[in-house]
Amino acid sequence: MKTLTDDERRALQRAVETARTFAEAGAREALVQLTVGEAKPGAHLDDAQKKLRNKLHAHARQLGDAMRDDKTHPIDRLVGECAYAHWHRMLFARFLAENSLLLHPEGYPVSLDELAEWAVEWKLRSRWEAAEHCAAPMLPQIFSTNTLVLSVHLSRAWQAKLEGLLEALPSTVFKARDALGWVYQFWQSAEKDRVTKSEKDIGADELPAVTQLFTEPYMVDFLLQNTLGAWWVGRHGKDDLPVEMPYLRLLDDGTPASGTFDAWPKTAKEIKVVDPCCGSGHFLVAALDLLVRFRMKEEGLLPRVAAEVVIRDNLHGLELDPRCTQIAAFAVSFAAWTFQGVEMWFQLPELHIACVGLGIRTELADWLSLANGNAKFRAGMERLYAQFKNAPVLGSLIDPTAARDSLLEASFEYLQPLLKSALESEKWAENDEGTELGSVAQGIAKAASLLAGTYTLVCTNPPYLSRNKQAKSLGEYCASHYREGANDLSTAFLQRTLEMAAPCGTACVVIPQNAMFLGAYRSLRQQLLTSHTLHSVINLGPAAFNVMNWWAIKTMLLTVSAHPPGDDGSWFGVDMMDHRETQEKPGLLLTTPIVARTQASQLGNPDARIMLGESTSDALLSSRATAGKGSTTGDSPRSLTRVFVTASVV
Repeated sequence: MKTLTDDERRALQRAVETARTFAEAGAREALVQLTVGEAKPGAHLDDAQKKLRNKLHAHARQLGDAMRDDKTHPIDRLVGECAYAHWHRMLFARFLAENSLLLHPEGYPVSLDELAEWAVEWKLRSRWEAAEHCAAPMLPQIFSTNTLVLSVHLSRAWQAKLEGLLEALPSTVFKARDALGWVYQFWQSAEKDRVTKSEKDIGADELPAVTQLFTEPYMVDFLLQNTLGAWWVGRHGKDDLPVEMPYLRLLDDGTPASGTFDAWPKTAKEIKVVDPCCGSGHFLVAALDLLVRFRMKEEGLLPRVAAEVVIRDNLHGLELDPRCTQIAAFAVSFAAWTFQGVEMWFQLPELHIACVGLGIRTELADWLSLANGNAKFRAGMERLYAQFKNAPVLGSLIDPTAARDSLLEASFEYLQPLLKSALESEKWAENDEGTELGSVAQGIAKAASLLAGTYTLVCTNPPYLSRNKQAKSLGEYCASHYREGANDLSTAFLQRTLEMAAPCGTACVVIPQNAMFLGAYRSLRQQLLTSHTLHSVINLGPAAFNVMNWWAIKTMLLTVSAHPPGDDGSWFGVDMMDHRETQEKPGLLLTTPIVARTQASQLGNPDARIMLGESTSDALLSSRATAGKGSTTGDSPRSLTRVFVTASVV
């Protein structure tokens, strides 16, 4: 599939940013009409509206719209979720329709124009409700007819505004491989600007907007081709690649420069891939494309069967923001249905993609009531509560295995069906608060089971956030659990990815380049060089991303395995530091000469810096001179002394 042109990307950006403004205004108007934020239902509501209002009232509190002393509460979070759901229902429906994947219940494709007619026959309010009716069996995780906020009806005026935005987009947008990836970043653009200008510490409410950064396709392709692709060459030879891999760097003898990952499993069906910060699913979609081809070749599977088993066996994703988690689930499903040779809808197995940022906004006693007196169930629920109380700010940094106790408590896999059964019981059937609590508990149990796993390949573009911008709870957690990488959230996540990697597993990450030379990361580099195996260090230099607020930041692609280095400990690097044009980066990754280095040689560098330049045995300047400070003006001693004295007197 093609990628968006610059004009198409700008058109999509304008549409999505405007859609958020319209959708939030429409959602707020409708929720105010339902008196959701008030202490009591409005007298103008009928019985059905009052029932809906009460459910929304409970849902708002679970989202974090905290109740005031007078029993009213704000509805800002609820407005955000409602707006997102209405716009994305329309957007996803058009993605399906433009690719002939939106099916009538009888099994044939339908267009959006045809759905307008079916909506009348089915007695639905709009073709978008009809689209939901068609898509619900296809994507129950996304188009669930039980999605509470979709029961809130926007006025026809706001609905028409949203439809106009969607219809103005060219059909080519919905056939581009990267379109879904840009959708969420554009949805968060205004919020990201607002938080950045506020200069406040970044916590749970701000993290999803501030740290979202669309991973460029060339970064994803390079990292996966030099890990999954290199593994394939080691098992089958470079002449038997099932798909072209232009970014796979080879040595003169034809072997992969990154090595062949001999410690990995022997077959593709055994490889487990996870993205712990999966965003809109970019790494997962690209990994699906490769692994489907691998399993077709190894096992003789048809494309449809291969796509199904890859989703079932190989792919896993975790994401802080539930809205972004939904986009990732849609992107993976969409990629499976549009895969060459499939190009049709089929029933998918359950996707192993979960939101790890769900908040527990209740007291422990209420949470434990879900256990219904089962002691083992209760112990497991208590551990979930303790570990995930701060999940909205910690996300995938949580390690559920760190406090695993005994068989006296339920495993995370065991908790999920118990929770499902509890929610279906008569006790909770008409309990709005209990239903909300149970739904969150189910989601957390699923996230915990994925976090507790180990994986062959952990690939991600983690959030970038320096410690001085982090909320106190986040900074303290990183300092306590990931001390060597605590100076930035991205390097703390580097350590977390290596925890998630199996003993033979590998992590590949997109992180700021300064981790390779700043003094604050000396211990981290020493740990990497002595306890892990480097495969590649790719200095992308500045302007590696098409959209980034801090142009001057220098980015790198790092691939490292969890096991100690071998005798030679060699790795390869590519240096693109001198190139400042984003459009040049993909081509330069193909043509820039690679350099070979050993891990042992890097330990001899000052502060164990990991450098692509040649090491030298000459004496360093630091052995001959001491620099107390940088350059200053000639009269600094007099001026600074006077200022100091004056300040002291005052």
